[in-house]
Amino acid sequence: MRIVLLGPPGAGKGTQAKALATELNIPHIATGDLFRYNVGEQTPLGQEAQHFMDQGLLVPDSVTNRMVAQRLHEPDTQHGFLLDGYPRNVGQAHTLNGMLAILGVELNVVLNFNIDEELLLTRIAKRAKEEGRTDDTTEIFRVRMGEYQAQTAPLIPFYTDAGLIRDIDADGTVEVVHARLMDAVNAAR
Repeated sequence: MRIVLLGPPGAGKGTQAKALATELNIPHIATGDLFRYNVGEQTPLGQEAQHFMDQGLLVPDSVTNRMVAQRLHEPDTQHGFLLDGYPRNVGQAHTLNGMLAILGVELNVVLNFNIDEELLLTRIAKRAKEEGRTDDTTEIFRVRMGEYQAQTAPLIPFYTDAGLIRDIDADGTVEVVHARLMDAVNAAR
């Protein structure tokens, strides 16, 4: 299975991605992990990304796209993968389509986490308190939500037009949401 996860910050994508990848026996490819690996190993792409990060700039799509392309060519992705945090915008989605065409494969499903924004705020506050996450403030959440609406939300109609979107109610326990995700994955097989 080749899967993309979409949804607003705090919707539970990271938690669910790990469980899905394990159950489906496919690699979980998170862009944050790719950045940390490449920067930590001081790969040429990592050094290029670090240059932008050191200036407080976002890593450009061109660098992110090359990191993802490298990762999708690794042997463990032959039977599928789960992308978490990529594509982040429609331009990256077009690039991903080109990468997959080169590999001779297509996406199976795009799982779109739907959840009320007020519930997300409650989750963020709880996560900040329990996990001590300094990036989980209302102000930072609002900025991240604005970025999501401007950059990532346009992927929903893009993938809906491609017939790949499966909307997932992300309100519920980890187990309940996981069951909903597995139903959508099994329907897409």
